[in-house]
Amino acid sequence: MEMQGQRLVLVPCPYQGHINPMLQLGTFLHSKGFSITIVHTQFNSPSPSNHPEFTFIPIPDGLTVPLVSSGNIVAILLAINANCKSSFEQCLTTQVMEQEPEKKITCIIYDEFMYFSAAAANHLNIPSIILRTTSAANFLARSTVIELHSKGHIPFPESVSLDPVPQLHLLRFKDLPISTFDTLENFLRVVVNSHDVRRSSAIVCNTTVCLDQSSLAQIQEHCQVPIFCVGPLHKLNTAAPISSLLEEDTSCIEWLDKQSHKSVIYVSLGSVASIGEKELAEMTWGLANSKQPFLWVIRPGSINGSDWIELLPQEFREAIGERGFIVKWAPQREVLAHGAVGAFWTHCGWNSTLERISEGVPMICKPCFGDQKVHARHVSEVWRLGIELGDVFERGEIERAVRKVLVDNDGEEIRVRAKDMKEKIQVSMSSGGSTYNFLNKLVELIIRF
Repeated sequence: MEMQGQRLVLVPCPYQGHINPMLQLGTFLHSKGFSITIVHTQFNSPSPSNHPEFTFIPIPDGLTVPLVSSGNIVAILLAINANCKSSFEQCLTTQVMEQEPEKKITCIIYDEFMYFSAAAANHLNIPSIILRTTSAANFLARSTVIELHSKGHIPFPESVSLDPVPQLHLLRFKDLPISTFDTLENFLRVVVNSHDVRRSSAIVCNTTVCLDQSSLAQIQEHCQVPIFCVGPLHKLNTAAPISSLLEEDTSCIEWLDKQSHKSVIYVSLGSVASIGEKELAEMTWGLANSKQPFLWVIRPGSINGSDWIELLPQEFREAIGERGFIVKWAPQREVLAHGAVGAFWTHCGWNSTLERISEGVPMICKPCFGDQKVHARHVSEVWRLGIELGDVFERGEIERAVRKVLVDNDGEEIRVRAKDMKEKIQVSMSSGGSTYNFLNKLVELIIRF
């Protein structure tokens, strides 16, 4: 099937966990013969050098330095959607006017949080598709937040934080994906706009049926457009380069090569989360006392009040010797696929969660905000592929958790389930599997446009 005459415009949201799935989807569609144009903000712009086969077009986003440095994701997304609406429409209009007949824009695929794209697509009469880079379980939880807020149940009193949320499987009120970055009203503005699918032809989700089946069934019931579950997107083309906003330190792979099979715990709290000095001390001694080898990613600036690792005590460094390895950022996909890695301590962002489920790696979950709490709860209570640490960071609990997922007998069931889930995902991506079939249907839909 050759699609030489079809060009797709992809609009990623400018955060690590959103850029990569969009580029991975683009790489897959390019392999099917489509030309790919990436229209992106100047803020956190992806590196064109990683994808010479794509055309990259930056558009002005109007973000101020104080806003960007505030780290307020909700405010940044609201500003992007307000500021990029006309610049994107201008960019698209120019592209349409200059396009050659054999390179016509067939479709716009935009991240759900870049909802300004829908108006321009509509105005120019170009079909659009939404990409959701989160789990169906999290999408359902966000929808429930909107509903509970409209009935006056959110914000909720502390006294109900451990109560189960009606209609949501095993989620408690405290697990709901409510942002702490901004006011509840602003957060809900972003969510409500991102959930508006009326102008789109389909939704593409970076998830898989074997993980999200019950949530997907509930969503599809109320959704007017088809949903294609094409995840895990990072497994579609494992040779494709990762677009990392931070520089990766590959020296950790040599260190991993020297470790025993499934013996190492990989610790990474993602590209946004940060911890305080007291939490750092508990993590430090929990890892040291577990007596298990560990690879620990400490992002510069991720420890409040410190540049990097100067707060780590000297006696800790002496206690661990060669047993621990600390880097500023790691090539995560390579690390998780490495035979020495037996468990992953994670903040439970969806990309990280999906990457480690795909590799059959059990998890220790310490969510920080938003969707991470939903995923941590699903990992520990629904899929039962790991354990969630309590709200109080305590070295004894950390030590026990590390030993449980890696070596202790009471963690054997978790390790077996993790291995089984990896196999189910492999089946879904093979010929005739659910992901395989959804990808084919997506390509057919785009050709029909």
